[in-house]
Amino acid sequence: MRVEQPFAENGRPIPRRTPTSAPYFDAAREGKLRLQECPRDGFFFYPRSRCPNCLSDDWSWKDVSGRAEIYSYTIDRIGLDPAQRPRVPYVVAIVELEEGPRLTTNIVDCEAGAVFVGMPVHATFEDLGRETLIHFKPSA
Repeated sequence: MRVEQPFAENGRPIPRRTPTSAPYFDAAREGKLRLQECPRDGFFFYPRSRCPNCLSDDWSWKDVSGRAEIYSYTIDRIGLDPAQRPRVPYVVAIVELEEGPRLTTNIVDCEAGAVFVGMPVHATFEDLGRETLIHFKPSA
């Protein structure tokens, strides 16, 4: 059985919501970054049913600061995905949150050439109708 990729009204692909990831997307709609936290191993990301370290299922969802720094990045200057071409050039980055986990995201509200490893950034939210995406932008 093939599951179709969901798309926003503007044609951009959006993540597929699952019962496990729903609290993450619900928090994003509220303008919050919420991650799972294991009482033994701390925060982890991406949403999953068990802690990736101890495999326990007694984790809980907690709001995090949304403050991070760029750990690594690349700039898409070509737009291999036709749905993303209008956004070229855009930055795809791995950011490391103050709380520890790393997230793959886009860096927005910044010229692509101004991005650098170690740049302080913070979470921002983009409403695509069906879902709200979490991006990061430079901190003042």
